[in-house]
Amino acid sequence: MTTFGPMTRAFALAAFVFSAGAAAPAMAAPADVALLKSYVGEWRGRGVVTGAEKETIVCRLSLSDGNQDKVNYSGRCTLAGTTLSIAGTLAYVDANKRFEAAMTSNATFSGVAVGQKRGSTLTFNLREREQDEEGKDLNITAQIKLSPEAIQVAFDVVYAESGDSLRAEVPFSK
Repeated sequence: MTTFGPMTRAFALAAFVFSAGAAAPAMAAPADVALLKSYVGEWRGRGVVTGAEKETIVCRLSLSDGNQDKVNYSGRCTLAGTTLSIAGTLAYVDANKRFEAAMTSNATFSGVAVGQKRGSTLTFNLREREQDEEGKDLNITAQIKLSPEAIQVAFDVVYAESGDSLRAEVPFSK
């Protein structure tokens, strides 16, 4: 069985929130901008990460108005003495005709998270293959569902070679 070290957990945690890269200039419709702005506020979450052992994860997430109809976010999660910091932007990218999320973090992670709108809910899904600090391949699947009352985050990390996995679910509220 693979033991998930602190940096592997932090790397996986970076994957679940959003993706890396820069969102193009947004020219969203007023309804799309209003949807993004409806998530602005201070959010807190607590959940469980399950792998070889169960661990508690505690997170804070702040969403604020950004430039050009974007919403900026910054957050921090703590897991077994490891802290992950993230920051980024949510936007409707008119050129791609979709919602996108961009992220930077203190863990080396890259990818693109695409969002789908259903009513007042916006769901971002991410599937990536990365390597941990030891060079082992990881398959990462993450989902974040934003609604005016709650944010739900779920992610799975699976080691390609062994099949060992790490799963987390973190509900956030204002």
